[in-house]
Order: sequence, then C-alpha cells, then structure tokens
Amino acid sequence: TGAQQSATVANPASGASPDLLPHFQLEPEDVYIVKNKAVSLACRATPATQIYFKCNGEWVHQGDHVTQHSTDRSTGLPVMEVRIEVTRQQVEKIFGLEEYWCQCVAWSSSGTTKSQKAFVRIAYLRKNFEQEPTAREVSIEQGIVLPCRPPEGIPPAEVEWLRNEELVDPALDANVYVTPEHSLVLRQARLADTANYTCVAKNIVARRRSASAAITVYVNGGWSTWTQWSGCSTSCGRGWQKRSRTCTNPTPLNGGAFCEGQNVQKTACTTLCPVDGAWSEWSKWSECGAECTHWRSRECSEPAPRNGGRDCHGPELDTRNCTSELCTHATPGAEDVALYVGLVAVAVCLVLLLLVGVLVYCRKKGGLDADVADSSILTAGFQPVSIKPSKADNPSLLTIQPDLSTTTMTYQGSLCPRQDGPAKLQLPNGHLLSPLGAGRHTLHHSSPAAEGADFVARLSTQSYFRSLPRGTNNMAYGTFNFLGGRLMIPNTGISLLIPPDAIPRGKIYEVYLTLHKQEEVRLPLAGCQTLLSPIVSCGPPGVLLTRPAILAMGHCVEASAENWSIRLKKQSCEGTWEDVLQLGAEPCTELYYCQLEAQACYVFTEQLGRFALVGESLSMAASKRLKLVLFAPAACPSLEYNIRVYCLSDTQDVLKEVIQLEKQLGGQLIGAPRVLHFKDSYHNLRLSIHDMPSSLWKSKLLASYQEIPFYHIWSGLQPFLHCTFTLERLSTSTCELACKIWVWQVEGDGQSFTVNFNIAKDTRFSDWLVPDEVGTPALVGPSAFKIPFLIRQKIISSLDPPGTRGADWRTLAQKLNLDSHLSFFASKASPTAMILNLWEARHFPNGNLSQLAAAVAEVGKQDGALFSEAEC
Repeated sequence: TGAQQSATVANPASGASPDLLPHFQLEPEDVYIVKNKAVSLACRATPATQIYFKCNGEWVHQGDHVTQHSTDRSTGLPVMEVRIEVTRQQVEKIFGLEEYWCQCVAWSSSGTTKSQKAFVRIAYLRKNFEQEPTAREVSIEQGIVLPCRPPEGIPPAEVEWLRNEELVDPALDANVYVTPEHSLVLRQARLADTANYTCVAKNIVARRRSASAAITVYVNGGWSTWTQWSGCSTSCGRGWQKRSRTCTNPTPLNGGAFCEGQNVQKTACTTLCPVDGAWSEWSKWSECGAECTHWRSRECSEPAPRNGGRDCHGPELDTRNCTSELCTHATPGAEDVALYVGLVAVAVCLVLLLLVGVLVYCRKKGGLDADVADSSILTAGFQPVSIKPSKADNPSLLTIQPDLSTTTMTYQGSLCPRQDGPAKLQLPNGHLLSPLGAGRHTLHHSSPAAEGADFVARLSTQSYFRSLPRGTNNMAYGTFNFLGGRLMIPNTGISLLIPPDAIPRGKIYEVYLTLHKQEEVRLPLAGCQTLLSPIVSCGPPGVLLTRPAILAMGHCVEASAENWSIRLKKQSCEGTWEDVLQLGAEPCTELYYCQLEAQACYVFTEQLGRFALVGESLSMAASKRLKLVLFAPAACPSLEYNIRVYCLSDTQDVLKEVIQLEKQLGGQLIGAPRVLHFKDSYHNLRLSIHDMPSSLWKSKLLASYQEIPFYHIWSGLQPFLHCTFTLERLSTSTCELACKIWVWQVEGDGQSFTVNFNIAKDTRFSDWLVPDEVGTPALVGPSAFKIPFLIRQKIISSLDPPGTRGADWRTLAQKLNLDSHLSFFASKASPTAMILNLWEARHFPNGNLSQLAAAVAEVGKQDGALFSEAEC
C-alpha cells in the first residue's frame, strides 16, 4: 500500500487562476513509531491561507497544529508550514481496523489542495525466527543451501549472514549468493567454508540472531597412483616385489571417508642366478702342420656363462712347435679324415631334427579347433559352470570336467556347426529366404542359470561383490555363450542385451545385472550436476566382449542441446567415477556410445561395469521430470488421517520402490501419477492443501504450505522425497474426503490434484501397480531376439557392403530414424549388426517385425513377407 497523491479544487472563486491554487513544497511521509516515541508529520504549501491535517478522515484539532508563516522570496507569495505529532496511543486506538494515515489540506482564495497520504505504523520485530539454518556435513564441491526465514516485523527485517562472526559479502565472493527468500547458497563447498553460520535479521527496532549452524566440509580420500614395482627381494632365485600407493589424492579431511582397498600390492618374482663360465677339456693335439706346428682348443661351455656370469679367462687356442725346432713337412693322416666325416654327420643330424620338429608343430596346429579360446582374457573371476557330458554319438562336443582352480570355462569343440558365410542377397521373384532352409542348423545354447541363492553365494567370493546389493530382488543373472541373450529387471525399464557373437565362441560367461539404491553407492556430484538415471551394474567387470552389449535404462531429463551437458559415468576398479562419454560430443573412444531418447537411453559398451547418467544444467531453462504420487492409508481407525505426496524422479525403478514401500506401510494410491517439470532455478518446491469441507475436516498443518528444498530434489540422490499432510476428521462417521493439493515450484508453474476419496469404500486405485513386464529376467539364445538368427545373418551380409545407389545399411538407418548415429555404426565391423541390435533393444518383446521387414524391403534388399514367415 503506497501513499497516494491527489489534488482537488473546492469552491474556486469566480475567474480564479489555477496557478493560485496551493501547491505543496513539503508533503507528509510514511513514518514508524519506535517504542513509545511520538512521530512528527509536516507539510508546507504556497500560496496558502490555511493548512490543516486530517487523520483517518477526521480533522485534527486546531490546537494540535504548530503553524509557521513566511514569504516565498522568488514569487512573493505567502508560505505556510504546519506540523503535528502522532503518538502510539492514537495509532493503537484503530489498530486492527485499518491503517493509521494523515494528509494535509491547504486553502487559498482559489480553492483547496490535498497532499499525499502518510501512513503511521508501529514498528516491531518478533524474537523467534520462522526458520533457522541447521548444521550439515557436505562433501567438497557439493552445493549448500542454508535456509533462513526472519521473524515477523514492521518494517520487514533485512537479513545478513555471518561466517564465524564476520559478514558474508556476496559482492566479494562469487561462490556465495543470497536468494530473495534470504537463504544463503554456496554454489560449491570449499574447505574454507567450514565455519559457523548465523542469520541476522534487523530493522529500526531491533537486531535478532538465529542459532548458529555448523557447516563441515569433508573430503573423501582418494588413492595416489601406484609407485613403480620395487626390485626383487632376492638377487638369485624366487622372491617378492611390491608397489604401494597412499590415500593422499586427496587426503581425507574433516571426517571424510578413507580410501577403500589395499595400499600395498605384492607379486612373486624370480631372478635368474648368474653362472660363471668354465673351460672344457683341451682337445687332442692336431697333426703337425706345414708350418711345423700343431694346435689344440677348448671352449667356455662347461658351463657357458649366462645370466650375467663371468666369462672364462685365458686362451681358447694353444699352438706349439711339433718338431722340436726341426721343421719337417707332414702329410695328412687318418685323424683329419675322421674329423671331417664327424662334422658332416653332425650337420646332417641337426637338419633331420629340425625337419621333424617343423612337421610335429604343423600337425598340432592343424589339429586345434578354431573355437578354442584362451581363458586368460578375463581379468575378473567367474565360478565354473557345469557342462553336461556329450553323448557318445556326438564327437563334435568333447566332455570336460570343471576345473575348480580356474576362473573361466573353455570349450574344446564347437557349440554350433560351422556354416559358410551367406552369399549376397539377390532380388528374384518370390521369397528370398526360407526361415531355416532345407538343411536346418541346430542352435545350441548354454545351460540355465543357477538358482539365485547359489548365484549370490558364488558372487560373494569375488572382490567386487562387496559393492553389489544383497539379495536378488533387483538383480537378474544368466549363463550365456556366443548366441547371446538378454537380462531384464522387471518393472524397472532396465535391461542388458548381449548380441550374438559378442561372447567369443567357445566361452561361457555368467553375467549379472543389478539396480543400486542411491544410498548404497556414493556418486559425487559437483556444482549444478544432477543424477538423471538409476545406477546400474552389469558384470562381472573385465569380461571381454567382441561386440558392444546394449544397456537400457530410464532417465528423467528433458533433453535440449542448449540447456544440458549430459555425461555417461562409469566407476573404475579403484572406485572413482570417470566420464567415459559426453553426449552430443565426438566420442573419444569406441568402447562406449549412448543414444538418448525421450524417456530411455541405450548405452553401447564393450566393457561391463557400473554406469550412471549425470547431467549439468547450462541454463535455468533446463528441467527434470518429476512424478508426483499421492498415497493414503487403506484404513482409518482413528480420527487422524495422513496423505503422503511423493516427488520422485520420473523413472520406473523409483516408482516401483515407492509402491513396494507403501504396500508395507498399508498405503494405497490416490489418483493416477502426474508429471511436473522441475527447473534449475534454485527455487524450492511447495505443496499446499485446499478446499477441504471445514465442517468435516481440518488440517493440523501449522503453516499454509510445506516446502522441499531445491537441492534435495535437484541432486537426484534422495529418491523418496515426500511431504505428509495430517488431517483430522471431526467425526468418526466421516468417510469421504474431497480436497485439492497444489504442488508448484516457487516462481514457476505447478500441478494441482483434485482428490475425491471415500475412505471406507473407494479402492479404485488401491491395486494400481506398474504394468508387469512379459517374460523372465533371463533369456538365452534365440528366444531373446525377435529376428531369427539365420535371417539376421543374411541381412547383415547383404547390407554391410556398399550397395548400388546407396542401398545398404545407411539407407536402413534412415528408414529407422537412426541416421544421426551413422558415424558410430560406421566405426564398427558390421554396421548392420549394430542397427539390428539397437532395434532389438528398443522393441523387445513387442517389436513389430512387419515394420522392420517393410523398412528392409524399401532398401531394395529384402522381401517384406520374409518376416511374416518367420513369425509363423
């Protein structure tokens, strides 16, 4: 309510000039009464013959005016100035009815003029803060919001913040700012921000201090890089060597977590012992030569020097005169002939031994089956799987007993009969292919996965098991070979597709897929970063895949290139999270790729591990999808009744967890879930309840609304945020509830829920659940795919090579709206296989093969009726 100014002319004299109307040089202004001190109001006008104050529509007594007359030097017109005093008692007389105001009325011979209204208010400042900051412990670089709602006061209190009793000035520190709601925001916590924070409210009456809130910024420890391996502990023979690392990158501070894992690693080493050389016996003396000398020799071979040993000292050839200084010419004897024959025989034997060795090597190499693979490619452990012994009439499969000392299983023999690669597809009349042809091939797949308890028991022996969830509710697992398969966690939208030939032939892997709860895994977020997807593990880590597997999971981002920077994060073996891919940017590695769709993302990865999708907003227009869900008790035995409003990230896994939680609490769903777009505007989420019939219900909430802090929602690390509205029935016979619940972001759009609910009878949504997904958590071999195996192989062989007029895999990608990923497809050995794998991941189990067949037919390579036969 601001002061209003108006001027009116009352009974002007005949022919009077408007210029002679009084005009105010000084008008009364708004004032505050502090304690019991009276305040003074003044006004001055020219030309004026009389001036009086009118307060709250009544004239002030003439005796209460203090009048002063003077003359305006520039115009010579009379000037009149009037003052009055207003006491606290005068204002309190009308307190609660309306505000106390006064204005001046000035007269001249031409009429009257009114001044603006001046409001007189009693100043005060309550003692208790409506909301005070609370102590917190935060990780370094995490955002902090310290709320402060000052006491009620007139005039409204100004707020300032103290850090260890020193004023916090946002103008001097870009990392700090104060919101319009007086909350102190630290964009990224620093070690220097560890302090006691106090909110101070002040106005002209008093100065109030909130309780101090201790903020502790902790640093989780991180490992330094490993040192070089030390030298072997022994200079000769078997010993040990070690390397170490320290928890100094960074060093844990202020109660931060110490590094997990070993700080010293040891490994066995063997140092070859040096062997000094020694001479062999001297040979016999040679025949006396033409120069009247003969010689003998020896070799440094008993033993020969090795591993750094010393060489023999002394001559290896000894020569002397053989005629006692009387030189005569000797003829060659029988010993020379024998020496030459011996040398030739030795050379022939060496050649024969070399030929025999070559023949043996070639025969062994030719006898090896091409499907035999080296088990050393795996860097993490697997438990061996059981293999049924082959039948006597099937020589192509060899019986192998499990080797309990190894961590992988290697097959000798073929899991599937070999077949020549399919020829280039032609386009004759009629159907191009029969689904399996005249000579059918039998596609064998691996044995079923073990029971859940056995599988978890085996996992418990592995080092990575400590970071996996306990139990099998959010886990899928299976045993796979080169035919591939699929793992799904029901009702979460999370799946892992292992395409054919992703696992090397001759290998069998036990693979798991798990969903983590946010409280189980610490994912560090910096600045404006937010978790956009569930945290998912697939493994075991270190598995070698020859083609990318596809991990599908939901997300809650409203993606826009100009509003978001989205990264795929993967946890390393040391436990640190690393950015492996930035969406929209040129990938720095061919190991990972991600396709982001409206509500799901598909991650291509050749290395299994733990993944999460993290976003950083680039503007305040960036928004996340929240799902708003209402639950209430199914039965109400007392007068009190609670309505819980959940604000969840819009992914299936979180909704599934909340529904399971509410089932345990005896809650039932009220209405269908709603979607709210939550913006990165630093504003909190508010919830309020309205339109309840006051004759039947009353709210026990003291404030007019509830609020969820912005950063609690934006980080995405607190999955089950909710507010509870506690209502009270005025009578036990009341069984119907009708009200509205509003949910909105401050200075933003909102959602409203119209609730009409019969507590005793209404169960319209009590059994509402996420629709169950069709199928089992693990599918192995051809049953995991919509496209028949042999048809898939022929499509690949037909569309991979460049076609005439562009009729190849590029055209198929355009038909399936995947042309934005051409560079990724082109980087793989089989682009068509990548396209078909992505189609399988997106459309299983309800994919329409007819539509895919039509797309292939449009490319000009395939007949649309082909897949109809396959479906039959």
